[in-house]
Amino acid sequence: MDILHFDAHTHAQFPAYDADRDAVMRRARDAGLAIVNVGSELESSKKAVALAHAYEDGVYACIGRHPIHAVPSAFHDANELSHTSDEENMPFDYAAYRELAKDPRVVAIGECGLDYFRLEENREETEKKQEELFRAQIELAHEVGKPLMIHCRSAFPETIRILEEMKDKLNGGNPGIIHFFTGKKAHAEQLLELGFSFTFGGLITYVQDYDKIIRLLPIDRIMSETDAPYVPPVPHRGERNEPVWAIEAERRLAALKEVPEEEMARRIVANAKRVFQLQ
Repeated sequence: MDILHFDAHTHAQFPAYDADRDAVMRRARDAGLAIVNVGSELESSKKAVALAHAYEDGVYACIGRHPIHAVPSAFHDANELSHTSDEENMPFDYAAYRELAKDPRVVAIGECGLDYFRLEENREETEKKQEELFRAQIELAHEVGKPLMIHCRSAFPETIRILEEMKDKLNGGNPGIIHFFTGKKAHAEQLLELGFSFTFGGLITYVQDYDKIIRLLPIDRIMSETDAPYVPPVPHRGERNEPVWAIEAERRLAALKEVPEEEMARRIVANAKRVFQLQ
């Protein structure tokens, strides 16, 4: 497959695509778009790996446990899970994820990190469990030599603190990606210093909150994503998002970086190949 575009963070293995997954995948591949399907717990991580093997060329997997699954929660996303995850009641199964990480189609560990947006009761205990889970996955990424896929929502100072404290466990000049970046300029500068890259998706096609930060970021630290089935871009708002629409985010990134769309696409693919260690 000749890779022309890249969706660095999507979830085509989620139940949201059970009815038409092959059509969704074919649209992406017909556009020359490579994708990384990202797991949020063990079952969806295994499904991401299976999907990568089903399509192989241009389809990859990222395996991990999302911070919202650090503790049992009343919130379960129907797009994500077709069941209530029993994993929330158990410690992080480091050995199971390490075994899954050996698969050559697995290119990153995550999505992992911190999410303080939807904390219910027992906030202090939830924060503690999320931090323990995050630290375990940083250790795993270091052990297997693969980059991190970091989810951070309403917790940038805490996320950066943990990354600074575990700096010796970050992989050289390529520690990973801050997916769906929504932090401030100071956060971006700190994460750049640590070596991270950043993905942007549909949100930047209809809000201008991150335009200045994107203009300041080096072009070799930027990638496009969808986070599909969530956050569809203009002109698809209100629809279920899908990987091929990463091209809309790519177009907006090109405008903000003041480069031709073809050049932005080429740079994003090169960045993704470097970060995910693709041939």
